[in-house]
Amino acid sequence: MPLVPPRISRRRALRALVAVLAVLCALLWWLRPFGRPELTGELTFSTGVQTGVYHRYGQLLEQALAKDIPGVRVRLQTSEGSQQNLQRVADGEADFTVATADAVAKYRVDGKPGADRLRGCARLYDDYVQLVVPAGSPVQSARDLRGKRVAVGQNGSGVRLISERMLTAAGLDPARDITPVSIGIDTMPAELEDGWIDAFFWSGGLPTNAVRELSERFEIRLVQLGDLLEALQASGSPARYYRAAVMPQDAYARARNTSTVATVAVPNLLVTREDTGAELTEQFTKTVINSRDEIGRQVHAAQLVDLRTAIYTDPLELHTGAARYYRSVKP
Repeated sequence: MPLVPPRISRRRALRALVAVLAVLCALLWWLRPFGRPELTGELTFSTGVQTGVYHRYGQLLEQALAKDIPGVRVRLQTSEGSQQNLQRVADGEADFTVATADAVAKYRVDGKPGADRLRGCARLYDDYVQLVVPAGSPVQSARDLRGKRVAVGQNGSGVRLISERMLTAAGLDPARDITPVSIGIDTMPAELEDGWIDAFFWSGGLPTNAVRELSERFEIRLVQLGDLLEALQASGSPARYYRAAVMPQDAYARARNTSTVATVAVPNLLVTREDTGAELTEQFTKTVINSRDEIGRQVHAAQLVDLRTAIYTDPLELHTGAARYYRSVKP
């Protein structure tokens, strides 16, 4: 006697279909990146002056983020530099920024508003302190700047912090022994070329385009600063983030230096706030690490971002979202 398949009611069939669809939806959900819904909204990234490394890095990172988190609109905001960047993130005016470790340490030591809310996402590349003079200048060390007109960076910049510390380590009073000029890297080269200043301090990745372009149209020389490291490190807590460094002779191929230049370097940190969403911070950090080579083709300093050291964001505690990313890629 042939078997007759049992009849399935329309209601039971519908229930079975709903169950199958539910399983498929769940499967698709977990197959999405991170198993989470698409990020949407807007974030602000505070960068730096338009001709500086921070801003160019921000422009290229914006492009990488547009691919990785297309639902989030990234707004770049130029700034005077590290000090202003930290204030903006602490106050909620910006969501992410880049700042030097010594500037972060000073912001915390000074007890600035919101300092306890700052968190680290990644240690990026190092800034090299650069003292630039005309090739024929008699200045051979920072001690020779006495009586000179020296551009020391804008008030809200990290350059301002380190240039004043350099001058103090050289035995000079930054307010009395030189004529300080408060301008940024966007105008420093032209002022030096036109003779309005005798020298300028800059702290940035190598090479900085504004300095490179100046060297291609005007004869300049980089002054060694390595002899100041010991006195610099003895000046207090924020200065412990400085290390001895050497600028290769070809960092600025057209500069009139006949050998490498001893100087001081300080790490840059990617900074956010503790209340920034964990998922957003995780994805932002992932993009920073994964876009290193692509960005590094245009901003050489970005090539030095290293997954093995990125987690060390001292003096800031690591954001929970960034920590989650590093755990996900831990071998």
